[in-house]
Amino acid sequence: MSSNRGHAYVTLVTNRDYAMGALALVRSLRLTGTEADIVVLHTGGVAKADLAPLTALGARLIGAELLPTSEAFNERHARAKLHGAAPFTKGNKPAFHTPLDNFAKLRLWQLTEYEKCVFIDADALVLKNIDRLFGYPEFSAAPNVYETLGDFHRLNSGVFTAKPCRETFTAMLEKLDRPEAFWKRTDQSFLQEFFPDWHGLPVFFNMLQYVWFNLPDLWDWKSISVLHYQYEKPWEQGHPKADKLQLLIDLWHAYHSGEGIPDIAGLPNPVQRG
Repeated sequence: MSSNRGHAYVTLVTNRDYAMGALALVRSLRLTGTEADIVVLHTGGVAKADLAPLTALGARLIGAELLPTSEAFNERHARAKLHGAAPFTKGNKPAFHTPLDNFAKLRLWQLTEYEKCVFIDADALVLKNIDRLFGYPEFSAAPNVYETLGDFHRLNSGVFTAKPCRETFTAMLEKLDRPEAFWKRTDQSFLQEFFPDWHGLPVFFNMLQYVWFNLPDLWDWKSISVLHYQYEKPWEQGHPKADKLQLLIDLWHAYHSGEGIPDIAGLPNPVQRG
């Protein structure tokens, strides 16, 4: 499947779990009526059978090897080492989370057949057409807001705009694997340093699920374009936040199955605390 339209939505699948996530994401994108390509970068950790449903939805599959980083870099960013040095204290990362895999999303900058790409993490849903993001500059991302408004100074790399370029990709590799470099939130920390003047998108382009119970005043279904299931994933059975997030979990399962997808504007907003 090829395109001369010059625009593509891109996601990354590194294992069977994220292939499940990508199925819901790709279906949600299709339902927005976008005419842009949908590209799924996939590493060697995904079986062909798990990728087949994505092809059936018209996604373009592109193999993406992990980056050629040094052994010392890989050791510093191995799951146990990274989580020990920079633990996640606000939520739980699932067992299948492999931090080193996250850097493979930088291969988006090698997709030079496209003029502009919008990257979306595989644990997200697109709830309305967001094609206008292709008109935003590189590098545009929403803030990493899910606990307090003080988080507006940090970006979240679950949704961003990019302009593929081989020179940019080469520069990224050089900066990424410097001696003693340690990116405590992997690609997210790296991208914020590589693009220090990043353009801020409204939070509604990357609404993090914890906003539902931490900052309910920010939640408005009629405004949300992308819902991002950071930390615990909606397909995990009985995760610690499941009771709080049940409505969001049910929504993800509807998109994953393609059955019973509700009218988003008709969903109730969270109860605001007094």
